[in-house]
Amino acid sequence: LANRCQTSLRNTSPIGQHISNASVINVILIRDLYNIRAAHRPSVVSIGNFDGVHLGHVRLISKLRERAQEIGVSATVMTFEPHPHEFFSPDNAPPRLLRWRDKIEKLEQAGVDQVFSLRFNRELAQTSAEDFVKRYLVDGLGIRHVVIGDDFRFGRKRTGDIHLLRKLGEQWGFDLSAVETCEIQGERVSSSRIRDALRVDDFDLAARLLGHPYRISGRVAHGDKRGRTIGFPTANIILRHDNVPVWGVYAVMVHSQGRPPWPGVANMGTRPTVGGERVFLESHLLDFSGSLYGERIEVEFQSKLRSERRFASFEALKVQITHDSESARAWFKKAQTR
Repeated sequence: LANRCQTSLRNTSPIGQHISNASVINVILIRDLYNIRAAHRPSVVSIGNFDGVHLGHVRLISKLRERAQEIGVSATVMTFEPHPHEFFSPDNAPPRLLRWRDKIEKLEQAGVDQVFSLRFNRELAQTSAEDFVKRYLVDGLGIRHVVIGDDFRFGRKRTGDIHLLRKLGEQWGFDLSAVETCEIQGERVSSSRIRDALRVDDFDLAARLLGHPYRISGRVAHGDKRGRTIGFPTANIILRHDNVPVWGVYAVMVHSQGRPPWPGVANMGTRPTVGGERVFLESHLLDFSGSLYGERIEVEFQSKLRSERRFASFEALKVQITHDSESARAWFKKAQTR
């Protein structure tokens, strides 16, 4: 029972098993209520933030797909942008495990037909639980069935719960399934638990909870090319949000289409030595020749080497990068013998 979630989901989702450079997301994406069309209705719906799309989420989606297929309607996930915590307390919001696009892709990979991305704003925050169900689920998505976790809460001041949903379902003609908490090693699988694991650099635990190694993906952008001048060219991903769950220098595996996974060393941060302000994920692929500009890559975090810090000079930074690369090589060599 300790690993029942992981065992039951082992073969249900291809999440994290491939990378695509395609610019088109194939899942139907509905942006806010005014974009709902007749073709999007009716549906079976699950609601949540789905940050990380971890094993608990995939378990929920598995039940969602099952009920949708039984009824013969679309399997729809309703999620929110920004995360409600970011709206209410932007300075204290938990780090995002996934960029928005990555979340949509992973929901698609898990088998969702539609994603209803609802803008979380003051109007939505003040919507009562009853009005939320009527406006967005019943009138909006034509809900036939709702699949939720057993601890789900919603609506103004989080007054809505499973009992209210059952009552409203009887009133407005939809059914409900509650999915039990997913546990691994006797503890609940949750986005916060994954963040805690990443904060202490426990990438093995994070991978067990996610169902795959922790990765950040994005398209490689042109930078200032300083690394190239000192023999350490980097593949740079510019991050829109600076609230990320990893920060510092790491041994990584870089995944790109048409190539085997490649070992490297990556820095997540603002590059204080060169006066950086924007948050970059810079990955130097060890012994790699070629160009990755414009490609989408996934950077898989393996082990933290050190924290990011400012150096007295660019030359001192160069020396440290050499040490970091040597440390990464040593880590990968040791990992191969395990």
